[in-house]
Amino acid sequence: MMKKFLVKRLRDLGWWKYGQGGSHEKWTNGEQKTVVPRHAEINELTAKAIIKTARANPGMPRKDQT
Repeated sequence: MMKKFLVKRLRDLGWWKYGQGGSHEKWTNGEQKTVVPRHAEINELTAKAIIKTARANPGMPRKDQT
């Protein structure tokens, strides 16, 4: 899956990037956290697991992202 599609899904679910380190970005919804690889193409199974986590824990969209 292309990273830009994964990022769009995360943002649509109310998640935002709050940091990065090495080859990963840190994302949160204000309560839960997850990491996203910093590659143009992300493995399908990895992307599905990240989306599954985000769907189970949706956040509220932030005002600065609308």
